[in-house]
Amino acid sequence: MSVLERAGLAVLRQLEPERAHGLALRALRSGLAPLPAPVTSARLQVRLAGLDLPNPVGLAAGFDKNAIALDGLSRAGFGFVEVGAATPRPQEGNAPPRLFRLPQDRAVINRFGFNNDGVEAIAGRLRARPRGMVLGLNLGANKDSADRAADFAQVLTRCGAHLDFATVNVSSPNTEALRDLQGAEALAALLAGVMQARDALARPIPVFLKIAPDLEAGALSELADVALAARVDAIIATNTTITRPSLKSAHAAEKGGLSGAPLFEMSTRVLARLSKLTNGKLPLVGVGGVSTPAEAYAKIRAGATAVQLYSGLVYEGLSLVSRLNRGLLDCLDRDGFDRVEQAVGTGREDWL
Repeated sequence: MSVLERAGLAVLRQLEPERAHGLALRALRSGLAPLPAPVTSARLQVRLAGLDLPNPVGLAAGFDKNAIALDGLSRAGFGFVEVGAATPRPQEGNAPPRLFRLPQDRAVINRFGFNNDGVEAIAGRLRARPRGMVLGLNLGANKDSADRAADFAQVLTRCGAHLDFATVNVSSPNTEALRDLQGAEALAALLAGVMQARDALARPIPVFLKIAPDLEAGALSELADVALAARVDAIIATNTTITRPSLKSAHAAEKGGLSGAPLFEMSTRVLARLSKLTNGKLPLVGVGGVSTPAEAYAKIRAGATAVQLYSGLVYEGLSLVSRLNRGLLDCLDRDGFDRVEQAVGTGREDWL
């Protein structure tokens, strides 16, 4: 971490979290944010659902909800970037305060509620995307929508021409009853509509499904069956959790989705179970508590082709991306693998 990045993070931590987040995005947008030198190696390259990624470290949705900092993010060293969630109509989300740092736990709680500028504004920004980045959009539904399932398809139809992949997000805990769409029957119907919209695009793109970490074993098995039957292209495991493990920080009791270090074990176990349930038929993306090379590598060995970050950036800054990629190369050397893809799933049984 550079002196400039360390100083910038120290300043941001003195500010209210949502304001600090906004300033970080503006710095990226204006070119003022210090960016790490990308780590380039053929050993890090992976193929995810037909997408060729320069490395397996991606940015999770939620960091750049409105796709306003694509230029900066394209130069930050990520293997792929996911923005959003986007909904058909703009919405303000839940009332602030709605973002809380838990520094003693290296965690974050948010209850944003799909606040975003709406699909028309976001589509315009996606149209002007930088060349060379692998870019995805998290699809969402308006809180007051009469047909939430149709909202996902509508956003994909409007934005699909400007994307490399899209993610169906039925796992956010901050929109009332959204997680009900993870039930087998509702999810099958929703995915049917989304896949129909995808197939109607002039250039069909991969569709991912993002799931919650709080599913019981039976529900997870049902969800895997539905995803396979719907022929989605990958599963992202996982979103934030509504559970509260033992936490030390002052805001531990706040409502919302918990992310960061306390989510690591829970999300990695779900990832490993999904890997076994899908038996290699679906690529997986591991998310939840990744802030060290060992954690990123553990996700890969549990069954993930790639990983995503968000909360780790709050505490480690954007230089975390290059540190993870350098560390992954060290892990490959230690274990005798030539490429990341050779390590995928080799430690799955450790998490079952």
